[in-house]
Amino acid sequence: MLSNKFLIDDRSPRTPQSKVTEVFDGQALNVPYRKFRVLLFLTLTLVTSIVGFRMMFDILKPNGTTTLEIILLILFSATFIWIVTAFWSAIIGFVFQLFKIDPLTLKKQPSIAALNENLSNKAFESKVAVVMPIYNEDTHRVFAGFEASLMSLLETGNSEQFDFYLLSDTQDPDIRLAELAAWQNLLKRFKGQSQKIFYRNRPKNTGKKVGNLKDFCERWGAFYESMIVLDADSIMTGSCMIELAYQMHSNPKAGLIQTVPIPVRQETFFGRFLQFAAQLCCPMLATGLAFWQTDNANYWGHNAIIRVEAFKNHCGLPTLKKRSPFGGDILSHDFVEAALLRRDGWEVILLPNLGGSYEEVPSNILDYATRDRRWVQGNIQHLGMLTIPRMTLLSRIHLLFGALAYVTSLIWLVMLGLSTIDAINRAVTKKEYFSSSYQLFPDWPITKPDLIFSLLFLTFTLLLLPKLLAVLLALVHRRKEFGGAVKLIISSLVEMTFSIIIAPLMMVFHAFFVVSIFLGFKVGWNAQPREGRLVSWFEAIKASGLGVLAALMWGSVTLYFSPLFFYWLSPVLLGLVLAPLMIRWSSSLRLGLQARKFGIFAAPSEITKPRVLAYLAEQLNNNDTKLSNNASHSAKQICLIPKLPREQFEPMPLQNI
Repeated sequence: MLSNKFLIDDRSPRTPQSKVTEVFDGQALNVPYRKFRVLLFLTLTLVTSIVGFRMMFDILKPNGTTTLEIILLILFSATFIWIVTAFWSAIIGFVFQLFKIDPLTLKKQPSIAALNENLSNKAFESKVAVVMPIYNEDTHRVFAGFEASLMSLLETGNSEQFDFYLLSDTQDPDIRLAELAAWQNLLKRFKGQSQKIFYRNRPKNTGKKVGNLKDFCERWGAFYESMIVLDADSIMTGSCMIELAYQMHSNPKAGLIQTVPIPVRQETFFGRFLQFAAQLCCPMLATGLAFWQTDNANYWGHNAIIRVEAFKNHCGLPTLKKRSPFGGDILSHDFVEAALLRRDGWEVILLPNLGGSYEEVPSNILDYATRDRRWVQGNIQHLGMLTIPRMTLLSRIHLLFGALAYVTSLIWLVMLGLSTIDAINRAVTKKEYFSSSYQLFPDWPITKPDLIFSLLFLTFTLLLLPKLLAVLLALVHRRKEFGGAVKLIISSLVEMTFSIIIAPLMMVFHAFFVVSIFLGFKVGWNAQPREGRLVSWFEAIKASGLGVLAALMWGSVTLYFSPLFFYWLSPVLLGLVLAPLMIRWSSSLRLGLQARKFGIFAAPSEITKPRVLAYLAEQLNNNDTKLSNNASHSAKQICLIPKLPREQFEPMPLQNI
């Protein structure tokens, strides 16, 4: 058995960062009209939501509102606000992206050439740690991504102030052996950098990722001004890391700066669908968010730079002494950490136009839903933290909307169920036209078809217009990056169609997750599959079979009692009935490759592959660096337990939340 004690590398002495940081005359971000932006966005959201609420109320009011209809009105209002929020963020993002205006400074965006030209001039004296927390991951993929990011930084010639840490919480002994062997191979290839790249394994993964980063901050945080946090599947270019470090050093009030991680390296149909949609829409949506969130943005857990001192002093997360699902370890810690930083005066900034930040996504619907299941559990927990003392309004909105992102699926499903009951009840109930013995004129049922269709049109506009605007934006500025106008339009139509088909399935998945969490069921946060795989028919049917049976029964009853309502409901029922086929079919690698062959879902990361992704692909295909995750690595292969730099322990205090 390998010892859990690490050697200390005294050859690399370090000085606490507070003693070496010099005054830097960088160009700080000027974010004008902060309060006005928030007020503008909230006004647009509130006014549009009131319009939708009033239209729904006017539809239900003429014949008298029942208890069932009042419940429907309340549920509709909650989901409508969520849709409106996303809509206005997209609209604002479209305007700023169209005219190439920076959403933070409100100035013209510099060109890519200008950014590259200024890269070498962005010098700073502060030390930066690039940290990658991992837990029982695919060793070969993790080290390939780690090395690709490291190599990209070295190629800039401006890596002197950076150190790299692979922070392993791996508990599986076979995977740990594989990590140690991979580490030795990495050191052989980077002999000149051995004092700047480190590997640490914790004997126990106390606190999971939160505890992993806490351990780093307490032991080595004093030597760094900031840390760039990467996930196990993250890839980041050297220029992106330098820009993040430069912005952090130039903005002394910044506690966290978040990039927009773009999904890459997808091969299955579903994976490439997600990759295309993200590369098409995320820059626009993130731009809108950055405009109104200003210095109170959110943290997405990775691909961000964090000021170590601020994080260490204000982001120590306690175990919550509450009942499930609100108690225990804080799972979706990123939202909470951003809220705590902002609470204590540190700015949290989103840079939507900074490229070179990448991640990977699940390759099929079931793995995607499994990841969402973990996020649902963490985000539901946020509902119990809305009353954290001194937290800003926008931070509370982030926590609330993070939970609503999944709770709205349950609300939509309940609304559909209640609407079905109401439609059937109206169909089978005998109409009474005279409610009083002395009534002269009958009570004719009143319907407002024009208002109903107007509300439907408004809802569909709020849902679909952002996607159409993202396509228009790409046609104006980025059509070549998506393979040309024709491929872009065809890909967008396929993406929208597939989104509509699988939307009912994802609604049912998320609704089930929310209910199961409130019933006390929990899920482990293990390593997620990274590579593409074909889902078996057994898995597909097992995951969606009950939904198929429920949809068939639901549709049969509705068709018998209320044919008109059945036709309105048919898109939802069709999506549920086709669920097993969609799960299996969209996980196909062959179909994904065929789609790529014909240019469907062609994305910028494929058309003009960045150097860092090309290097990653080379490493993944390099047989000399491939390592199997088993215990076959002999002690001879693992020459030394990795040496670590000198420590300066400073405790990370727990916060009162």
